Amino acid sequence: MNEKMTIAVVYGSARQGRFCDTVVNWALTELWAECGFRITLIDPLELKGGAGDGVLDGEALEDKIAAADAFIIVTPEYNHGYPACLKELIDSCYEPWHAKPVGFISYGGVSGGLRAVEQLRQVFAELHTVTIRDTVSFSNVWGQFDAAGNPFKAAEAKAGLMVMLRRLKWWASALKAARAENAYAGVAA
Repeated sequence: MNEKMTIAVVYGSARQGRFCDTVVNWALTELWAECGFRITLIDPLELKGGAGDGVLDGEALEDKIAAADAFIIVTPEYNHGYPACLKELIDSCYEPWHAKPVGFISYGGVSGGLRAVEQLRQVFAELHTVTIRDTVSFSNVWGQFDAAGNPFKAAEAKAGLMVMLRRLKWWASALKAARAENAYAGVAA
């Protein structure tokens, strides 16, 4: 399988002034430097027409999820959990998630968003995905990036991202081959 994989980067926040943009932009800079895959973005603000309080475009979302071979969820932690807009996005479709890997980049206060990630692992298990054990986490995120959006500990952050990415690509390749050989929907039928 030498064709390029598609990795969807999912914004986990739709708040005005969200810090998610800073974290996603850093991740995209690192991901674009890698080769071997395409990147697509899934942003709840765009899927709601930029308003953040409109109706989610479920058809566009389902198409993006179906086209992706793997996902990187960039999520903050709000009140010890993940944001409602991310739950809405995840729950908007079912089968397109099946048999695909999911990696996490989290951020927040002291926990760095890890409580949100642990809750998301339970949700994604119900969607028949494979979650990657290795994550990237930014605790006290507001002090982790400079004004230009670069992490102060850039080498450390990149090293964690590359480990997660290598494992994500391995699972994406393995699961894509398995889905091509035997449709996942028919396995338990």
